Amino acid sequence: MDEPIFSLKDVYFSYLGKYPALRGIDMDIRQGEKITVLGANGSGKSTLLHLLDGLIFPQQGAIRAFGVALQEGVFNDADFSRDFRKKVGLVFQNPDIQLFCPTVEEDICFGPLQLGVGEKETACRLEKIADDLGIDDLLQRSPHQLSVGEKRKVAIASTLIIEPQVLVLDEPTAGLDPKTSCAIVEIILRANSAGRTIITATHDLHIVEEISDRVYVLSREKKIARVEEPERLLADSRFLEEHNLIHTHAHCHQRQAHTHPHQHPGPDHHH
Repeated sequence: MDEPIFSLKDVYFSYLGKYPALRGIDMDIRQGEKITVLGANGSGKSTLLHLLDGLIFPQQGAIRAFGVALQEGVFNDADFSRDFRKKVGLVFQNPDIQLFCPTVEEDICFGPLQLGVGEKETACRLEKIADDLGIDDLLQRSPHQLSVGEKRKVAIASTLIIEPQVLVLDEPTAGLDPKTSCAIVEIILRANSAGRTIITATHDLHIVEEISDRVYVLSREKKIARVEEPERLLADSRFLEEHNLIHTHAHCHQRQAHTHPHQHPGPDHHH
């Protein structure tokens, strides 16, 4: 089989050397896969995505991306850095980190222009992506005038326009209404159909089955508790409860208490 595009071996990371965020992570991701990292808040999902995007580096263990070890200093090589930034695009959970230009159009075009894509080609890509994502009417607006869902679409557009091989998304449906969540899931699936590898961190169980071939679950101990196909994982409510992905509510009816599992609301309420 081909070499994985990402390979993590026994990766540890802690902030300031004393706040452990990940402990002993092993992971292989292959071209074209849809991988989801599931875990309660504080389990290390964002940290893992930032490692995959080369924003931070493991203190112990090793990460290889496209056959190269990702470590401090490797991005000092301008060619490697540009090549990697073209291949891997991260959509942050908070879109405000990514949107800083006066208009949406300038925000979306910023990345490709920085990476040396010509103006004409960038304009072509912009037209196509705005059409694909249904954001034509937002292009001349200022990012701070947008709703959360609109901002998230623009942040995804500003990443997709680079035409990355790997699309990394941190909580892409957090705080969105069901309709907008579905639209974001559609965008993710289209990107995957076009051959892109998708890596998504989420705790929204409603989207997991659609956007995953394999799911890695991070535990409170910041370790991988399980790697599983989505259907089998979602069927194991005891495991999901144990890892704080669903909770059981106790209700009282005519003084009889009974419990039933409850999922945090997200898109798709028809279960």
